[in-house]
Amino acid sequence: MFLKNLDKYTITLASGSPRRHDLLKKAGIHFNIGTGKDVPEIIPEKIHVDDVPLYLARLKSNAWQDLWEQKSQLVITADTIVALDNQVIGKPEDRDDAIEMLENLSGRSHRVITGVIARTSAEEKAFTDITTVHFKPLSREQIEYYVDHFEPFDKAGSYGIQEWIGITGINRIEGSYFNVMGLPVSRLVDELATIDR
Repeated sequence: MFLKNLDKYTITLASGSPRRHDLLKKAGIHFNIGTGKDVPEIIPEKIHVDDVPLYLARLKSNAWQDLWEQKSQLVITADTIVALDNQVIGKPEDRDDAIEMLENLSGRSHRVITGVIARTSAEEKAFTDITTVHFKPLSREQIEYYVDHFEPFDKAGSYGIQEWIGITGINRIEGSYFNVMGLPVSRLVDELATIDR
C-alpha cells in the first residue's frame, strides 16, 4: 500500500456499499469490508442538513468502537445524503417514489453531502465533502426509463451519477464526482496520509 503510515493498521471499511468498496480499492487502499451492524439512522430535529452525514457517519463509527479501540485497527465509516432546498432526500420507497424524486430534481441543482470518519484508538479524522449537481430538465419518459431499467432503490435521491441518468441527464457538477458516488476518495486519502503524523 502506498500510504506507508498505515502499514501497521488493519483497515476496515464499515459499509455495505459496493460503490464505496470499488472506489477505495481503486485508491490503492487495502481493506476489509465490515457489515452486519445495523445502525438506526435517527436524525435529531434541530440538526442542520449539512451536519447530518457526519452525524450519521459518527453513529456508524461508534457501532464499531470495539474494533477501532484495538491499537492495530483503523475503521472508516461514511454516510451520503442528497439535499434539495435544504431538505434531506433519502432512498425511494418504491417506483412511484423514485419517479417523484427525480421529477423534483429535474431541471434543478441539488447538493450531495458525504460525512466520513476514519478512526483509530489514538485519533479521529472527520470531514464533510459537498458537491453541487445540476440536472437538465428530464422528461417523464426519461425518468420512467431510468427507474424501470436501473432500479435505483438503494440510492439516495433515486439516481447513480455513474449510470444512464447521470450520463445523459446531468450537465455539470461543482466538486468531487466520486463524492456523488458515495465516497470523496481524494479528500479521504489526504486525511489518511496524516494519521500518526
